[in-house]
Amino acid sequence: MSNTSPENGLASPEEGGVARPFRVKDCALIAISTRRRASSLRELGEHIETVGVDSIYYHFWGGLIQARFDEREYNNDFASWVRHALHDPPLAERLAVLDPTDFGELEALRGRLLELIEERLDESESVQWMRASRPFEFVRSQIVVFDTRHRIGSPEELADLLPRLSTGTVFYHFIDARRRVPGRVDDFREWLSAFGERHADLIAGIARIEPYFSSMSEIRTRLAAALGSCRAVASR
Repeated sequence: MSNTSPENGLASPEEGGVARPFRVKDCALIAISTRRRASSLRELGEHIETVGVDSIYYHFWGGLIQARFDEREYNNDFASWVRHALHDPPLAERLAVLDPTDFGELEALRGRLLELIEERLDESESVQWMRASRPFEFVRSQIVVFDTRHRIGSPEELADLLPRLSTGTVFYHFIDARRRVPGRVDDFREWLSAFGERHADLIAGIARIEPYFSSMSEIRTRLAAALGSCRAVASR
């Protein structure tokens, strides 16, 4: 099913020359145990090779939407576990710089994870038998989507509302949309494109917002700043 259909309520294309209202959604990312555990780097690689892609997704993106009491040192769970449970800083740093938005598909990200793990196992004999102080618990994600029943008819309305959107809404429309929208763009850009060239600069500005190495509140602030240009365009 296309992400632009009325049923799923995402960003909409033009219909008869007029953009449909933007259907504002909220979401929660539910963590579900896979009952898989790894206590060594080799075991980690073996599980990564066969675990579902929804688990890879969770361990890279879950920390952005779920509330945490401490600031994350690493953006993905693999890097954090390798550093703090396996005590392997070199590999942790290599894993930490992985940006999932650089990979067209999660399978490609899985492949890169496996490459880095195999390279590290080949580098150090001691790493091959090292046991972690705690196991890595593989979790898979299930996204639950809520219709807020809020409809936005113009970019100016979106600009006014965006600072008050929940982080779940921002995650759904700016992050998770990239799995649904053709061209791997977010719902905001997809919807704004229905207004033609008038908001081309705004679309380009949103495209420059980094989606991974920032908190959801930071992303919301940057989106709001970018959308602030709508008011200037509307006043011309």
